[in-house]
Amino acid sequence: MTDCIFCKIKDKQIPADVVYEDEHMLCFKDIQPSAPVHLLLIPKTHLDSLAHAEAKYEALLGKMMLKVPQIAADAGLTNGFKTQINTGKGGGQEVFHLHIHILGQPAH
Repeated sequence: MTDCIFCKIKDKQIPADVVYEDEHMLCFKDIQPSAPVHLLLIPKTHLDSLAHAEAKYEALLGKMMLKVPQIAADAGLTNGFKTQINTGKGGGQEVFHLHIHILGQPAH
């Protein structure tokens, strides 16, 4: 996916404010935040959307979901957080690379 902005971020062709990275996923700050903390967690493997997920992605998606609370806590979201996955144009998806929005207000 040479025209995928998230693949370009993953490949370090476009800078991002990265808050977490491992061999499977990358999490960075949204450049148009809709909450005081607004992070995007993406798989390093390109997957257009949740609707395109197959059984072969089960372990990856599980790892991502288990990492969300840790990333949220590290970002100061200790009172709770919201997750959002927009799927398809009708679901509000704008970048067609699966991503999990992690949103919230840091605890004071």
